Amino acid sequence: MTLQVGELSAVILSSPRLAEEAMKKNGMAFADRPEVLMSKVIFYNSVDLGSSKYGEYWRQMRKLFILELLSSKKVQSFNALMEEEVSRLLGYIRSSEGLPINVSEKVVSVSSTITCRAVVGRRCKDQESITRLAKETASFAGVFNVGDIFPSLYLLDSILGSKSKLVKMHKEIDNLLEDIVREHEEDRLNSTGQSSEEDILDLFLHFKDKGEFQFVITRDNIKANIFELFTAGTDTSATVIEWAMSELMKNPRVMEKAQSEVRQAFKGKENFNDSDIRKLNYLNMVIKESLRLHPPLPLLGARSCREKCTIDGYDIPVKTVALVNAWSIGRDPKYWHNPESFEPERFSNSSVHYTGNHYEYLPFGTGRRICPGITFGVATVELVLANLLYHFDWKLPDGISPEDCDMTENFGATAGRKNGLYLIPKSYIPSDG
Repeated sequence: MTLQVGELSAVILSSPRLAEEAMKKNGMAFADRPEVLMSKVIFYNSVDLGSSKYGEYWRQMRKLFILELLSSKKVQSFNALMEEEVSRLLGYIRSSEGLPINVSEKVVSVSSTITCRAVVGRRCKDQESITRLAKETASFAGVFNVGDIFPSLYLLDSILGSKSKLVKMHKEIDNLLEDIVREHEEDRLNSTGQSSEEDILDLFLHFKDKGEFQFVITRDNIKANIFELFTAGTDTSATVIEWAMSELMKNPRVMEKAQSEVRQAFKGKENFNDSDIRKLNYLNMVIKESLRLHPPLPLLGARSCREKCTIDGYDIPVKTVALVNAWSIGRDPKYWHNPESFEPERFSNSSVHYTGNHYEYLPFGTGRRICPGITFGVATVELVLANLLYHFDWKLPDGISPEDCDMTENFGATAGRKNGLYLIPKSYIPSDG
């Protein structure tokens, strides 16, 4: 589908074939991001990995993320803090046993805290403000300003007040991030030696001081990227967990099967870790199926055409914006049997995975711009979900039946639930037998 949006041309790619042609065959042509006001203001002139222009800076920064900041080894080093925060969550739920709790709110909180601790090494004293600003940023990401679609009228963003709102928000973000970075710099100066427990910000500062890159890592580079981590780490993981729980509540057969697997695997265990959870095949299928029906970004991050190319026989001019409709692709009946049904078994003995190589399934994107935080995000989702299923039985409040479970989506840049998921927990007590 082609659209003329203001002064911009746009193509909506809603089939696996077209997505593959654009993002694989023409991957270099669509390696860029369009310039948008939100990214320029909030992310320090778009120097975060997600919205920075394709080029040497982007390549070096992505290398840093993949090999150091969010490598599998680094994510494994976060296991202890993840388990601590999940234990806190379980304690809260036990204290509210028998009462309706807002599961959506609690999974946002635990995802935010895990991300904060991974990034800065401790619970953030201003975490509520950071979480609020991260969610506000995610909501702005789904809104185009006048200058985004009518570049010649960019001054209207200042006249209409949309730019001033973003600038005000950025100042609040910058004050919080500046305090965090300054505290880390002071800690490094007072440190007697290099700690083996470096957080992501420590690594950023380490590489900034070493000066090994072909560009200078500035404070703005660091602040832009750690705020992007706060935003993506909080919103994406929480959205996946709340939808997985929603689908399980709506499909009691699947819930029973998932809980049975978790409880049999961990019978007699007080705690379980990531290596234990990776053995849970059915839980993995539940997560995959939830991602198919509810990709965190229904329209993957917009790409901007860098060079003239052809898609499906049509010439695509430079600056055309391409949007991959991951939501529609995941429900395409040509590729998925009973696409509207929640059937985790469809992934049994299937090679389809969320690494971006199967174009009928793109929950985290594909190609050069695929999400670099997949390992971290999935680890968070798996640990939280496994614990929720093991430790509690759940029911809907007010006598609501599974088939009447509210599944209304809040369409935006991220597609969470329109209304919070309220559930009543009951502690699971394993039998001795």
